[in-house]
Amino acid sequence: MSLAPRAVVVHRTSEYEELLARHGTHGQAEFFLSSRGRGIDDVVARHRRKQLSLSEVEAAIPPSWRQARLERTDLDRFLFGPEDVVVVVGADGLVANTAKYLSEQPVVGIDTEPGRGLGTLVRHRPRDTARLLSAAAAGGPAIDELTMVEAAADNGERLCALNEIYFGSPGHQSARYRLTPSAATDPETQASSGVLVGTGTGSTGWLRSLWQERSSALPLPAPADPRLLWFVREAWPSPATGTRLIEGTLAGAEELRLTVESDRLVAFGDGIESDALELTWGQTVRVGIAARRLRLV
Repeated sequence: MSLAPRAVVVHRTSEYEELLARHGTHGQAEFFLSSRGRGIDDVVARHRRKQLSLSEVEAAIPPSWRQARLERTDLDRFLFGPEDVVVVVGADGLVANTAKYLSEQPVVGIDTEPGRGLGTLVRHRPRDTARLLSAAAAGGPAIDELTMVEAAADNGERLCALNEIYFGSPGHQSARYRLTPSAATDPETQASSGVLVGTGTGSTGWLRSLWQERSSALPLPAPADPRLLWFVREAWPSPATGTRLIEGTLAGAEELRLTVESDRLVAFGDGIESDALELTWGQTVRVGIAARRLRLV
């Protein structure tokens, strides 16, 4: 007998909950914020909107379904099943945080604060939950398959991300490495603030910031485009390091290869530094389009 579908509701601890955990009481949290020129009313209001959204979403899950509630910090310890439908309740960034732990599970993004963010990935309202869950289980809704980026180290470790992967120093020091794009005939040794490889989904965030700052002529990809952009941040010219290879496109099976020439560098995805590849001198990491995609309802 096949298992009933399971709705996995993913959320993030609110700022108000974090304040209570740190300061103990509402009054102490209010005093802390007031000492920094902030009020607590907006923080409480946003917390209540989040709680109401969670309650409405969970009430809409069919009685015959199994369900689980998952906080963002527990994502790396949770085992998603093939029968799961993942409901992300929060902001766009929470969908990106969740995507790297999924395989083929459909994702429904629920926006708890419409108008506050772009709503690129959290496209729906809590009132839509019942309809979307039923359609997702039946395989009926329109699903966008969004391109992801993957880094593979030569020791077998891999890292996937929805927006971007950053490669560089874990501190504020320069990263030293040898860079070889697929289209380049010769590698280049560089010292820089790091390398960013991003997707079309990431082109609404950090990737777009670099693209715009540089006035790049490279066209930004759309979220479903099988194409990545990469940029070197603040490459430093010297007798030993160059600035010839500072941006490019990766399509199809093309890869960007980086060989570490520092004692320690890291690669992490979507801003989650705690889940990073640790890279040491001489190691090589290849970055390209991931085989998996995010299936977004």
